[in-house]
Amino acid sequence: MANYQSPFIDYGSRVNARRAFTLIRPTSDLRCLTSLRAIGSTEPEAGFTLIELLVVIIMIAILAALLYPAINGAQNQAKKVQAKNDVTQIVSAVNAYYTEYGKYPIDSTAPGYVPADTYYGSGTAPSGITVTYGNDKLIDVLRDNTASPVNGTLVTTLNPRGIIFLSLPSVKNQDQPRAGIATKSGTINGISIVIGSFWDPWGMPYNVAIDGNYDNQIANPYPNGSAGGVATTTPPYALQIGVIAWSLGSDQKLGTNGDGVYRTSGGAQSDDVISWQ
Repeated sequence: MANYQSPFIDYGSRVNARRAFTLIRPTSDLRCLTSLRAIGSTEPEAGFTLIELLVVIIMIAILAALLYPAINGAQNQAKKVQAKNDVTQIVSAVNAYYTEYGKYPIDSTAPGYVPADTYYGSGTAPSGITVTYGNDKLIDVLRDNTASPVNGTLVTTLNPRGIIFLSLPSVKNQDQPRAGIATKSGTINGISIVIGSFWDPWGMPYNVAIDGNYDNQIANPYPNGSAGGVATTTPPYALQIGVIAWSLGSDQKLGTNGDGVYRTSGGAQSDDVISWQ
């Protein structure tokens, strides 16, 4: 009877299962023990080492150095686009004024006035132009800014119909005017800030020249022919046009760093922005 085996129970299976249980059990105990140790451990987990941190900082610095020229170039290109739009607006506004009044918005009431080409800006006028003003006198008239403390009377005289030919935003920083109308007087980089003057994105007043003697010719700011014009005129390379406007660009000098060349014979172009090309 002791050796009796039930026909329904496989004795060999029981032995194999016991052996399997014996093999698995220690492993399970080890896992439980490892988990308990992990829960009760007070040792800090591994983090960044000083060397790894320095490597990350260096990589960020390298990426920033690589991206900076591209970002700066994109910003400067955006400023050029804005300046081109601005000088085009100025020219269009002056021409619209001419269409409305049959003359250019030049102060013909000034004592001793003689019809002559007139320059509005803060730099050196093109060769042969001797009548010069800040661009606020022109811009106030085109904006119909009768509230101007300086040019209010002139605006009423030259724009009696009160037409707004030009609508412009004010500068965001009164002390460092850029891309808009100056709202506070002062001086920056040796240049007088006049309320009502129109400034480019790089912090310089826009320049405008108008054919005040009505001979359909204006002296070229670039008398070397690098920005068009006719060589046989007096002065040379004068432009056959009624009004022009331009910005000196990021270097704030005519041409490239003041060389007076808009575009070289090899095709290299300065950072200046002009209305007539």
